[in-house]
Amino acid sequence: MKTVRAAAPAKINLTLHITGQRPDGYHLLDSLVAFAKFGDYVTIQAGNTLSLTVEGPEAKGVPSDMANLALKAAALYKTDAGAALTLRKFLPAASGIGGGSSDAAAALRGLSHFHDLPLPDADAILALGADVPVCVAARTARMTGIGDQVEVLPDLPETDIVLVNPRVGVATAAVFGALESKSNAPMPDAIPAWNSTEDMCLWLRSQRNDLEAPALSHAPVIADCLASLNEFGALFARMSGSGATCFGLFESDGFSAKSARKFILDRHPDWWVVNVSLLRSEDLDDYLILSTT
Repeated sequence: MKTVRAAAPAKINLTLHITGQRPDGYHLLDSLVAFAKFGDYVTIQAGNTLSLTVEGPEAKGVPSDMANLALKAAALYKTDAGAALTLRKFLPAASGIGGGSSDAAAALRGLSHFHDLPLPDADAILALGADVPVCVAARTARMTGIGDQVEVLPDLPETDIVLVNPRVGVATAAVFGALESKSNAPMPDAIPAWNSTEDMCLWLRSQRNDLEAPALSHAPVIADCLASLNEFGALFARMSGSGATCFGLFESDGFSAKSARKFILDRHPDWWVVNVSLLRSEDLDDYLILSTT
């Protein structure tokens, strides 16, 4: 039986500038996005109809019907051939690291491979959500517009990351609603090419996540996540997306991030904390799609 396994890596907004709002309500973004070599997986096998099963350590509360973006994405393929999808969740749902959007992108990539069909058109992919196009690319990228413009960038310096989620939900709509200014400055025209994690962190300090302050107003515990990352050695820490997951960047020495994860979990055993590495271009072929027949 043919099986395709597609990875859904965690998306990390290293920056997130809100630069405007269109009359139709869509927000304009300018975001430097990276991906972790860690996330969910979508496994696809033949089926009589289109179906989705959700399992894994973060499966609780994740829908398996058309409310799930992965199943919505799968339905874009207009084919008579059925497909049985299994989504294995390792990323917390609705946590600012693109879990649902990356799941949808994995379903799109996996089904393209499974059915030997091209991806759906760009408008259909964007209609799934603003983060889905960049998650389809699954590369370091600059995301602008309403998420429809994705400029793939060179790999970032090798960097270890600790992701921390305090297990507190933050509604994206509420965060945007609390945003004081909808028209803020974008990033500079050119994104630098950094030689080291330290240089990258220095530049990131001059940029923003405009949703961090309104998210903090709804979930003050986000400040505790950031403080923990800084206390245990992060070169730089910030909230990703609309929260509540925060990230800390560490030198890629195989030790600092692991130690920070242990110390944070020792102090906050109820938090979700993982240490990961950045997904790099040389990883893509072996990581994003694994097919067996």
